[in-house]
Amino acid sequence: MTVFLGLGIAGIALLTLSLIFDGVLEGLFGDALDGLLNGFFDGLLSLPVVAGFLSMLGFGGAIVLGTTDVGTPVAVAAGAVAGLAAAWLTWKLSRALMRDQTTATPRGEDLVGTSGSVVTPIPADGYGEVLLRLAGQTVKFSAKSAVPVERGAEVWVEATLSTTSVTVRPVER
Repeated sequence: MTVFLGLGIAGIALLTLSLIFDGVLEGLFGDALDGLLNGFFDGLLSLPVVAGFLSMLGFGGAIVLGTTDVGTPVAVAAGAVAGLAAAWLTWKLSRALMRDQTTATPRGEDLVGTSGSVVTPIPADGYGEVLLRLAGQTVKFSAKSAVPVERGAEVWVEATLSTTSVTVRPVER
C-alpha cells in the first residue's frame, strides 16, 4: 500500500514540477543524438502525461489493494489500466488545448484605409489625436496631417508612423 501511495504522490509532485519547469526535458535532451529526440517529449512522453500515468497507477493500485482482497498483481494491473486511461486523456486534452488558436493580433498596417474622428485638432505638419477602431476597440492615436484638421472632422489613415501614431488626411465629401 505504501509503494502505491508513494507512486501516486510522486506523480502529483511530477505534475507540479512539469507546470513549473515546462520544457526542461525538451531543452536538455531535444538536441541529443543529432536532434533525434527533438519533439519526442511533446506527445505521449510529455511530463503531464507521465505524471498522470504515475499518479493513477499509484492511487488506482492503492484503492484496489485497500478495498479488495485480490492481491498485489491484480492491484498493479488495475492501477496500470487506470494510469493508461489517465495518460491517454491527459494527452488528448493537452493536444486539444495546444490546437486552440486565437485570431491574428492586429498590426499597425491594419489601420491603413480606416476612418476615424479627430478629438484634438491637428495643426499643419503637427500632431493631434484621433479615435480609430482597431480589432473592434476604439483606440486613441497621435495623428499627423499635412493640412490642419479641426476637432470632430472625419479622417482617413494613410500610413502608420509608429505603434501609437498615424498619418491622416481629411475626408472630402
